[in-house]
Amino acid sequence: MGTSSGTRIVLGHWLRSPFGPFSDVMLERADGGRLLLAPTQETASFVSGTYTFDTVRVVPVGVSVADSTWTVAAGTFGLRFSTGRRGLLGFLLCAVPGALARRPAWSALTDWPTRVLLPGVRTRGSAGGGRREWYGAHDLRPIAALSALFEGEDLGAMARVEPPVRFGFGSVPRKPTVTRVTTTVELGPE
Repeated sequence: MGTSSGTRIVLGHWLRSPFGPFSDVMLERADGGRLLLAPTQETASFVSGTYTFDTVRVVPVGVSVADSTWTVAAGTFGLRFSTGRRGLLGFLLCAVPGALARRPAWSALTDWPTRVLLPGVRTRGSAGGGRREWYGAHDLRPIAALSALFEGEDLGAMARVEPPVRFGFGSVPRKPTVTRVTTTVELGPE
């Protein structure tokens, strides 16, 4: 999601992972500074080994979801947002069987149509440390409203994600959304 201050926010909320459930926050400020907020050194090392950040902080990261409202607390960062009704693309993504959507081959097949429909978004690419990565989307919902604070500063009203975020090989949809994905990371030689 984007904010009128120029800060762009990517929230990872992983119910299942090799590290157990965890959440992390990636911020890119208007000046281009990229910050990762992660709950443990282990998750911070893995995420920062896959994506690019200028600063990494290990802080408690809490996420709660009640109906369509999400609340996030991560150190000096706070976020609250609500989702809207699923659109046509969200319904189409929900119709793809989960076993298919989780396959890297499906991500490779859907990469080109995704690039056309959602400029800047990629479903596969090269990640940090010689890693390769695939995203299989299962759902997409618009964000209807948000409020965010970082280090006591109000980040402003919801805005498009412009310019695109530069954490990895692709960005996120320009229009603020919640996308449910399965992420596959193939580790590099390290």
